[in-house]
Amino acid sequence: MTEHPRLPGATRPVALITGPTSGIGRGYAIRLASLGYDLVLAARNQQRLTALAAEVEHRFATRSELIVADLAAAADRERVAARLADGVEFLVNNAGFGQSGAFWTLPPERLQAQLDVNVTSVMRLTRAALPPMIAAANGRVVNVASVAGLIPGRGSTYSASKAYVVSFTEGLAGALAGTGVRVQALCPGFVRTEFHQRAGIAMPSLPKALWLSVEQVVAGSLRDLEKDRVLSVPGMQYKALTTVAGMIPRTLGARLDRGLFDARGRT
Repeated sequence: MTEHPRLPGATRPVALITGPTSGIGRGYAIRLASLGYDLVLAARNQQRLTALAAEVEHRFATRSELIVADLAAAADRERVAARLADGVEFLVNNAGFGQSGAFWTLPPERLQAQLDVNVTSVMRLTRAALPPMIAAANGRVVNVASVAGLIPGRGSTYSASKAYVVSFTEGLAGALAGTGVRVQALCPGFVRTEFHQRAGIAMPSLPKALWLSVEQVVAGSLRDLEKDRVLSVPGMQYKALTTVAGMIPRTLGARLDRGLFDARGRT
């Protein structure tokens, strides 16, 4: 069994998080820092990365390595993959985005960028992280999917991308049994983050009971990871929704979803 490399001069385990400057990614960065991890933070915004690194250093004496990268770009994905190939104990594939507007109205290159971030980067970065984790018989990978990957109808390309993440992770879990590496598809519902604002999606009519906090999502994910649950659906309301959706015919489930969540204007 081999040891993962640490940040220079450090002895703490290392977690790499994509998209850590807001929302679930930031929640995971704060929580893992509090648990004693040093961090590798990968995102597009240098200023926000620097501010997050300063915050976790001040609060938890956490050391951070920053990678300014756009995961829609192949060269940037490869830079992050190269760091993962050097070894980390924990990977959170959190970066992803949705879009407003009907599918047939959006530029093809924008649709491709969404797939490259939501799907290609998850596959490529997980592939880079697993060999050193398996060699060390120790590792954790959380792939942030969505309830949209379990219940059809909440936007075409986005739902399809998250369904890929769920299926990909479930398949990997079986292959990794006995290796000491655990993987999880995290499937949150609506979370109070910048996600919908960035996508240009208005959410004025959503019932308050359907909103989750970032802290709820991260805590639920970590609990399920320790229990080796491959599929993590935080919040009792979403556990109930996904359970019901899995028990009824797919066409009825799609109609139910359209009734609860208006997918018009989303991609």
